[in-house]
Amino acid sequence: MTPKQADLFFARLAERNPEPKSDLQYSDPYTLLVAVVLSAQATDAGVNKATAPLFARVATPQAMVELGEEGLAQSIRTIGLYKTKAKNVIELSRRLLALHGGQVPHDRAALEALPGVGRKTANVVLNIAFGEPTIAVDTHCFRVANRTGLAPGKTVELVEQALMKATPAKWLQHAHHWLILHGRYTCKARKPECGACAVRDLCAFEGKEAL
Repeated sequence: MTPKQADLFFARLAERNPEPKSDLQYSDPYTLLVAVVLSAQATDAGVNKATAPLFARVATPQAMVELGEEGLAQSIRTIGLYKTKAKNVIELSRRLLALHGGQVPHDRAALEALPGVGRKTANVVLNIAFGEPTIAVDTHCFRVANRTGLAPGKTVELVEQALMKATPAKWLQHAHHWLILHGRYTCKARKPECGACAVRDLCAFEGKEAL
């Protein structure tokens, strides 16, 4: 897309949803971090179902460590890869207590040094918890960026770089939320709802539905 088209693309998405929010449920940076770690290869709805009762009684690194790996595993057993995720969440909670005073660090390197935290998770936390203009590229964001022609790329890293260049500064804060939500609810993987798409005329997808 041209810069003008990219600006219009985000303006249209913003008009429909001025203040987009993550579908994950959380109350602070720590519960956000845990929820995002648990969401890898799982649906937000599935994570929320497991974390609602969990966060009602365990909402700090100290409480999580006291719950223990087995206790956490039982609480999140409905989530895919729950044993590995339980191990990572307990260990990252220990490290937050030992290295960061029990607080989630506002630092990319420190975040990515935590177990179970990769670049995408760090981007989500930096964006939502600390207001940084980062773009977290998940499967929905990757698909929309490539399918529409907004920011094509063969890898997640290349798409992130392309999106950071293609997205006008005024839209960066909410860009990844708009892209993720658009991909989840409109630009679906198997059957995109092109007839209901706000950016259909800007989209380069050759397979889009004819009106």
